[in-house]
Amino acid sequence: MTSPRFEVIGIPGLPMVRPGDVLTDLISTALESMGEQLRDGDIVCVAQKIVSKSEGRLVRLADVRPSPAAIALAAETDKDPQLVELILSESDEVLRKKPGVLIVRHRLGYVMANAGVDQSNVDHAEGDQALLLPKDPDASAAALRGELKSRCGVDVGVVITDSANRPWRLGTTSIAIGAAGITVLDDRRGETDIYGRELKVTMLNNADALATAATMVLGETTEQIPVAIVRGLALAGEGQNARMINRPLEDDLFR
Repeated sequence: MTSPRFEVIGIPGLPMVRPGDVLTDLISTALESMGEQLRDGDIVCVAQKIVSKSEGRLVRLADVRPSPAAIALAAETDKDPQLVELILSESDEVLRKKPGVLIVRHRLGYVMANAGVDQSNVDHAEGDQALLLPKDPDASAAALRGELKSRCGVDVGVVITDSANRPWRLGTTSIAIGAAGITVLDDRRGETDIYGRELKVTMLNNADALATAATMVLGETTEQIPVAIVRGLALAGEGQNARMINRPLEDDLFR
């Protein structure tokens, strides 16, 4: 359901997240420090990086042994063989490659550069590291939602966001890689437009829209605001998750 007004509230003050940290505790403490409380219907948008860090998805490159396939692909793409090995281990298929670019289909179904394997905003003081996506972002979102409901006594939605580039358009935006408690896809097919014409293909991707809206506050570089609340949108829903956003392979015209 659309709304004529909503707000995005960044939550600063979270410490650097380490493996094993309980995000619910960190978010609740940060909310208390800023004098804010969650409300029923809020959507908590969380940057993928802190989810991955809390789940221990950091890998030391020194511990990675590249395969012959990774070494060959690294030479083609001008990338670190150890990093390419991690990318391949997270991927089902290499779709496109050229020097500096490696596009794959992630094991979760997302088509993305480098399988989401990232080295930005990661501490490299004790050697180069890379951060992988959560093993199951939808499960992570559902768990965080349940913990927030138990601790704060409110029913909220959760979206886990990740930065992404889009074909044919420059610049980074954000997508939802995990979601719980929201209407992810609003299927309007079969309804009519304002002139009574039947809608044939219209599906509204609420989850990605929320992720992008939140990123205007979260930022992509040095902002250090990894959590935001989107308030004022009636998007609560059950039974949907972010994985359902992936276009079925049989409908992919660009393979």
